[in-house]
Amino acid sequence: MSKTTRRSFLKTGGAAIAAAAAMGYIPFAIGGAGKKVVIVGGGIGGATAAKYLRMMDPSIEVTLIEANPSYYTCFMSNEVLSGERDIESIHFKYSGLRGHGVNVVHDWVSGIDADKRVVKTKSGNSFPYDRCIVSPGVDFKWEAIEGYNEKVSRIIPHAWKAGPQTVTLRKQLRNMRDGGTMVIVPPTNPFRCPPGPYERASQIAHYFSRHKPKSKIIILDPKDKFSKFGLFTSGWARHYGFDPENPTAEGSMISWVKGAEGGKVESVDPKTMTIQAEVEEIKADVINIIPPQKAGKIAFAAGLTNDKGWCPIDGKTFESKIHKNIHVIGDSAVASPLPKSGYAANSEAKVCAAAIVAMLGGDSAPQPSYVNTCYSVIAPGDGISVAMVYAYKDGKIVKVKGSGGLTPGKFDAKMRAREEQYAHSWFNNITNDVFG
Repeated sequence: MSKTTRRSFLKTGGAAIAAAAAMGYIPFAIGGAGKKVVIVGGGIGGATAAKYLRMMDPSIEVTLIEANPSYYTCFMSNEVLSGERDIESIHFKYSGLRGHGVNVVHDWVSGIDADKRVVKTKSGNSFPYDRCIVSPGVDFKWEAIEGYNEKVSRIIPHAWKAGPQTVTLRKQLRNMRDGGTMVIVPPTNPFRCPPGPYERASQIAHYFSRHKPKSKIIILDPKDKFSKFGLFTSGWARHYGFDPENPTAEGSMISWVKGAEGGKVESVDPKTMTIQAEVEEIKADVINIIPPQKAGKIAFAAGLTNDKGWCPIDGKTFESKIHKNIHVIGDSAVASPLPKSGYAANSEAKVCAAAIVAMLGGDSAPQPSYVNTCYSVIAPGDGISVAMVYAYKDGKIVKVKGSGGLTPGKFDAKMRAREEQYAHSWFNNITNDVFG
């Protein structure tokens, strides 16, 4: 393919990669031998980038470094808590990426030398690169709530990184007495998966309604509103006795205490299983604290973070604004108005991969587009979603007007049942797109 043709292709085809690739793809090759890309982090963003780099240009040597031999998706993990799916259904390995020619290395990254363009691991190996992609996910601000830290999280799980913590929380819910109290503490903004804590409350309420109908869920929220607010609260009213006009009313399985009315949690005592909020002290049988979040540890070690704990990037290429030749994708990146979600990470990875292929081939990055869809299941047969397409304009990522929206607020049983079906179909499609 000639240079002129390649440039034309990237300008016209590259912009559609993020939105169209999730629907299906045609592998293509672009010239340029001997190029090396090292990817740090094998979550949704990193794994997608590795696969699509190899699909777009098989001549690029792609190395993915991930400490864990397998990955558990955060999305759909709430259905594990309700018993609607098992933990293995959200468990994925990296053999599919190896089949695409990705060199998968299971090791801990100890540092990135931006000047020498080398990624170093704890085992003593060094991986030189022309371009590096960092997809570190999130880490937690353990100091935010007095008494809660990483050690305590083994007893009071966050389950915000799916896997063993999900299993722990599921066991605690199963062992909880009927008539017990479960407390969920969502984080302050911004955080991974904005609707997630509220879908979690929905799924646990669904489990309680079948097996522990005398039990109660109290959400102590530092915020006064949350993603898909009206859809969730009306769904709770429909299924779990919630009163949107009086969210702490007796008789509801779910009670929501917003920040303005004392929802902010000040401390926790793991020995007595007691939470101190601004207004009251609550003794619980099961506590789920989801701490405030920041960029993953390697982002700090590599000097990629700003004073707010996140990674500023160029939205056209996802190249770091701090270190050249390093790109940051996924939850750690400052990519607003794109949310911190799995689907957004998948879309960002494709945009980043297309940009890197172009730049390694001597061309400018194509004009990108991005997409996000997020599903939540309130109860069996009652799914909701939000979707949006984004563009790059005047140096910023912007929403495309009229491109998306929420599930209609008026309840339609057939539509909501389809939404649940779409949610499960979406899960199968995106995980195959990433790991297949």
